[in-house]
Amino acid sequence: MRNGEAAMKVGYFPGCSLHATAREYEESLKAIAPALDLQLEEIRDWACCGATSAHSTNHLLSVALPARTLVLAARQNLDRVFAPCAACYNRLASAQHAIEHDKKVASQVESILGASFGHPIGVLSIAQLLSEMTDRIRSKAIVPLKELKVACYYGCLLVRPPEICRFDDPEAPTSLESIVTAAGAVPVKWDKALECCGGGFSLSRTASVVRLGRSILRSAKDSGAQALIVACPMCHSNLDFRQRAINRSAGDDRPMPVLFISQLVGLSMGLDPVRLGLNRHFVNPQPFLSTISAGRVEHREQA
Repeated sequence: MRNGEAAMKVGYFPGCSLHATAREYEESLKAIAPALDLQLEEIRDWACCGATSAHSTNHLLSVALPARTLVLAARQNLDRVFAPCAACYNRLASAQHAIEHDKKVASQVESILGASFGHPIGVLSIAQLLSEMTDRIRSKAIVPLKELKVACYYGCLLVRPPEICRFDDPEAPTSLESIVTAAGAVPVKWDKALECCGGGFSLSRTASVVRLGRSILRSAKDSGAQALIVACPMCHSNLDFRQRAINRSAGDDRPMPVLFISQLVGLSMGLDPVRLGLNRHFVNPQPFLSTISAGRVEHREQA
C-alpha cells in the first residue's frame, strides 16, 4: 500500500446508468480507483434499485428493490456499499433507513425477499467516499489545476433529505468542494448548487428541464466557473445533453463542460481524458482540457 495507508474496500453498486448512458462515469471511477488504493467489489446479481419511479408508485416495492442489494452485499461480507449515482444512493440509503426504523416494513420486505436482515449496511455516495479520501487525492494530484474554477452541483438527492443523507449539511454542503480543493482546482461560490435540474422529466417535460438548466448554467457562468462538477448521471444528462437547447433558449452561445467529480480527480492525476470517458460528452470539453494541458506544460518548465 502507498504511504502506509491500507486499501479501502467497498461494495460497488453501479446501477443501470453506469452500465449504459453514463458509461464514462464508471470508466473514470475504475481509472482512479487503483491510484487511490480503492477496491470496488461489485455486488453480484444486483438489480435495478427502482429509481426514479418506484417510490412514487409503491412504497413497499421502493424499499424491497434496493433492500435486495443490501442483502446481497451482506452475503458478500461487505459492510458498506458505494452507489455512485445520486438517485441509486438515495434509494439504497432510504431502504436501509426504512428497515432500521419501521419494523412492519422490515418484516414485509424480509417476507418478499425470503431473507433476514443482519447488521446495517452503510451506504456511501461518491461525495462521502471521496471526501474520506482527500489526503490520498491530494497526494496523487500531479497536474496543476489551481487556475481552474469549477461550480460544484449537488442537485436534489446527494445530501437530502437530511434524515437519510447524514454525511453533509443539507443546506450548505461542502463535501464536493473539499474533493475539488484536494484535486487542486478552485470551487466557486454560487447560488444554484442545490437546485433541481428537472430529473426524470427530461423527456416528458423537456421545457421544464430547459428552464431549470438555464438558471443553473447562468448562475455557474456568472460565478466565473469554467466547468460544472456533478455526481449524478441524470443531472449530467440534463445539463450536458440538453445544453444546446438550454443555451439556445437563453441566447447564450457559451458552452460549459459538465464533468463528473471522478473525472476531475482523474485529470488531476494526469490520467488520459479518453480513459476518463471525456470523449463521450455532448459538450466538447477540449477548451477546458487545453487549459489543463497548458498548466501541465508550465509546471514542467518551472520544474
